[in-house]
Amino acid sequence: MKLLKRIFPRTTLHAVIIGIALIWMLPTVGLLVTSFRLPQDVAHTGWWTVFSHPFNFTQYTLQNYETVITKNGMGRAFINSLIITVPATFFPVLLAAFAAYAFAWMKFPGRKTLFMVVVALLVIPLQMTFIPILRIFNWLHLSGTFPGIWLAHTSYGLPLTVYLLHNFIAGLPRDLFDSAAIDGASTMQTFFRLVIPLSVPAIASVVIFQFIWVWNDLLVALIYLGGFRSVAPLTLQVASLVGSRGQDWELLTAAAFVSMALPLFIFFSLQRYFVRGILAGSVKG
Repeated sequence: MKLLKRIFPRTTLHAVIIGIALIWMLPTVGLLVTSFRLPQDVAHTGWWTVFSHPFNFTQYTLQNYETVITKNGMGRAFINSLIITVPATFFPVLLAAFAAYAFAWMKFPGRKTLFMVVVALLVIPLQMTFIPILRIFNWLHLSGTFPGIWLAHTSYGLPLTVYLLHNFIAGLPRDLFDSAAIDGASTMQTFFRLVIPLSVPAIASVVIFQFIWVWNDLLVALIYLGGFRSVAPLTLQVASLVGSRGQDWELLTAAAFVSMALPLFIFFSLQRYFVRGILAGSVKG
C-alpha cells in the first residue's frame, strides 16, 4: 500500500479502488434489478436498460418475490435455512473457542500433537467423508433431520474455526492470565470473563465465515437432506427452481436475492470486527 501511494496520487488510487468495487458489485446490482422486472421485459431487454428511464415505476413489480415466497416454497426454505444455520454456527464457534483456549493456554499431554491433528483435518476433502458419515446417519436415523445437519456442519467447520481462534487467543498477553490466576479466577471464569470479551473481533470473523458457509452450502445439504423437502434449505430450493423453471429468470433472480439478503446483512453488521479479527489472528500466535 505504501508503494502504491508513492507511485499513484491519492486521488488516482481512490478512483481505482472505487472502480474495482463498482465492477465487483455489478453482478449483484444486475441480479437485484432483474428480480423486480416484468417477465416480458426480462425476456427482451437487458437489466441495464432500466437506467434510461429509472423513475418509470411501471417497469418494476413485487410479483416475482410474492410468487417465489408463497408459491415456490421459498418462505419455508428460508425458515429451514435459519433453523440450520444458527445452531450450525453457534455450536462450532463455541466448541472452537473452548478448544482454542485449551490448546493455547492449558497444559496437558499431547497438546501440540492433538492441535496438529486438528489443523491437518483442514486438508481432508469433504467428499471423502460423505459415504461413511451418511451410513452412520442412516443407522442412527439422523438423515433428513436438523440435528443431523447440525452435527455435519459442526464437524466440518471445527478445524478452521479452532485454527483461527487459536491464533488470536494464543497472542493474548500472558500477564492477563497470571493476574487472573493470582486473583483466584477459575479456568471457566478466566475463559468467560477474560478470553471471550477480548476475542470478540476474532469470534465475529469466525461467525461470518461459518454463517455464510453454512447458509450458502448446497453440497452438504444435498447429501444429508436431499430427499427430505420438508427440511430443505434455500440452496436446495433455488436449485430445484433452476431445474423446473429454468426459463423464468425473474423468479430465479428473486429467489437468489432472497437467499443473499441475510448473509449480506450479517456481513455488513459485523464488518467492523472482520478485518480487525483476521489481521490480529494472522500476526499473533
